[in-house]
Amino acid sequence: MASVRLLSSVVLVAGLVCTAVGCDGDSGASVSGEGSSVGSPAPSSSFSSFAESWEEPASYVYTLTSSEGERSLIGTFRVTVRDGRVAKVVGLDESGRGAVERAPEEVPTIGGLLDQLARAHDERADTAEAEYAPDGHPVRITLDPEENAIDDEQSYVISGYEPDPVPGG
Repeated sequence: MASVRLLSSVVLVAGLVCTAVGCDGDSGASVSGEGSSVGSPAPSSSFSSFAESWEEPASYVYTLTSSEGERSLIGTFRVTVRDGRVAKVVGLDESGRGAVERAPEEVPTIGGLLDQLARAHDERADTAEAEYAPDGHPVRITLDPEENAIDDEQSYVISGYEPDPVPGG
């Protein structure tokens, strides 16, 4: 288990570095559950309206790196969404491949991740934060329901987002 957490940490750090230096052009604004805004200008500084300014397309692909906590959705995944639903998931690392084998239905759409964020905010989680790309899609979501609880944290890094990759397909 320690090696899985170490690998997850390494992948998370790589994602953080990539986000910080602007890989995939995904440098952008940050909006926390408290409504503060940091980074490049955002359409709104409120918690929900910035996320709501992005309209999730029916079809897209993205890479999800899910880490933190004791849960089954740990690893890096390439996700294809068609007609608003996850159509294909490929695990890109050992943890991701195992998670896809065990429970592919647990891999969410970006909209599903935003729903988790909104739920955590509504339930007054200790941490419910997101960072957004200039186009409004999230590039990082961090959740921690209870400050002093162990292993309930969730961290999601969204990269390689390509809306409508196959027009009409």
